[in-house]
Amino acid sequence: MTKSELAERLSQVQKLSRDRAGLLLDTVFDCLSQGLSRDERIEIRGFGSFETRHYRARDGRNPRTGAAVQVKPKRLPFFKVGKELRDRVANGLRTTRELPAMDPASPSASVLRIPGTKI
Repeated sequence: MTKSELAERLSQVQKLSRDRAGLLLDTVFDCLSQGLSRDERIEIRGFGSFETRHYRARDGRNPRTGAAVQVKPKRLPFFKVGKELRDRVANGLRTTRELPAMDPASPSASVLRIPGTKI
């Protein structure tokens, strides 16, 4: 699912305009990005948590040439899935709130349709 497809689904579920749903998603993603850039831990209960992991400098090896290289220290975002989401994905459970069906003529409908389900 792409960001635009997510915005479309959000607009359908919450009865928002597509532009408003896109703005809402942009705001949420901006808040997540800003928090991670400040090394804050972001926890969304039932979904998971985001945090920044720090990796120190180390000596590495170029796999093609075998030459030794110095790997610089870095910070990378890390996502840890929550128990509810992990169980839902593992067991194929759906949400208790049914999502509205998408228009079959829309190009994104085929991407979102799961065989054997009535979405």
